[in-house]
Amino acid sequence: MPEQIIISDASVLIALVDIGKLEILRELYNNITITDVVRNEVHAELPDWVIVSTNYDPQQMQVLELELDAGEASAIALAMKIPNSTLILDESKGRIAAKRLGLKVTGTVGIIIKAKRRGIIQSGKEILDALEEHGFWLSQKLKADILERLEE
Repeated sequence: MPEQIIISDASVLIALVDIGKLEILRELYNNITITDVVRNEVHAELPDWVIVSTNYDPQQMQVLELELDAGEASAIALAMKIPNSTLILDESKGRIAAKRLGLKVTGTVGIIIKAKRRGIIQSGKEILDALEEHGFWLSQKLKADILERLEE
């Protein structure tokens, strides 16, 4: 079975770079694919296991940009060309658009839950707290629900 392609928007990369935990993505997926547009949104050095692609349909991206930002639009356009890929998106408008198009979606919180379940991180709460300290917003109810799922 071929390795699944994981396509990311900028938000999870920025969030994990900010707290020094980008390696979580490598531990989970081996490599991540981003578009050149997303790469320009991430103002940090990225390791070589983050692959930059321009293999998306620019016209499809333009249509998606009518409701989404350029990074999200390019990531979704790329996912549309790669069957069975998974998108990492946090913004609700992007997630809704991707799901409407039949794409598989996860987010930063999903990454943390998966990393904890696989033993890649010891504490999801520590990661969530660090993210919040760097401006990642979670409602108290959502955070409580996440911690319950993490059994923390």
